[in-house]
Amino acid sequence: MAENLNATSTPAPALIRFKDVHKRFGPQVVLNGVTMAFTEGQTTVVLGPSGTGKSVLLKHIVGLLQPDVGGVFYRDTRIDHLNDRGMEPIRKKIGFLFQLSALFDSMTVGDNVAFPLREHSKLSKTDIRDRVAERLAMVGMENSEKKMPGELSGGQRKRVALARAIALNPELVLYDEPTTGLDPIRSDVINELILKLHEELKVSAIVVTHDMTSAFKVGDRLVMLMGGSIIADGTADELRSHSDPRVQRFIAGRADEEDLRALHRI
Repeated sequence: MAENLNATSTPAPALIRFKDVHKRFGPQVVLNGVTMAFTEGQTTVVLGPSGTGKSVLLKHIVGLLQPDVGGVFYRDTRIDHLNDRGMEPIRKKIGFLFQLSALFDSMTVGDNVAFPLREHSKLSKTDIRDRVAERLAMVGMENSEKKMPGELSGGQRKRVALARAIALNPELVLYDEPTTGLDPIRSDVINELILKLHEELKVSAIVVTHDMTSAFKVGDRLVMLMGGSIIADGTADELRSHSDPRVQRFIAGRADEEDLRALHRI
């Protein structure tokens, strides 16, 4: 069972709730009875080894996956039983920064950022142009509307994808491995953007990452998944002093004894 370090007498409202969620792919158990709430106004970082269900959590929130057992709630609405049409108003409230940016390579930067506005808003062409320019400026990519994604560096692509993710003024932004593939300096630019958007747009955020530097910098709350279950839940300082040796090994990036024995047997 997770060591619950966040109990308060007057908890903040939950924006997302998972209630006893189980998910498996064939014989592989990915989520094993996960119950947790993501608090409105917070940046929550979800940590854990590869294959432990972090990105699967995000996909449940946007309706790309449904639990085998259990329920997923957006505020007071249960969303795991909704079809695509029913999920549409929920998805409009959520921005998603994909791990590999997922820009449309055949579209300009401006058209990429404008895409959700054209699909899901009634803004005029002038208003869309202004919103695109505003969002690109917010992520430090002003005057880049006419560039193609192929002309951009990895960090620039991430920033354009982030501008697209916030184009519809979401109340929640999901970040799937936002610093993957970036050098430490470019990674820190993304971390600063996450903090900036949290402050300026007042958005809630869920960040899935392996990057402990990023996690400690942007997270109000850190949750660690392992074996499909939550094993730690608290602030950065609380995780640093957590009693579970699995948590300490992950933070330190240290192989466990079983892995080391297997290596030495080779």
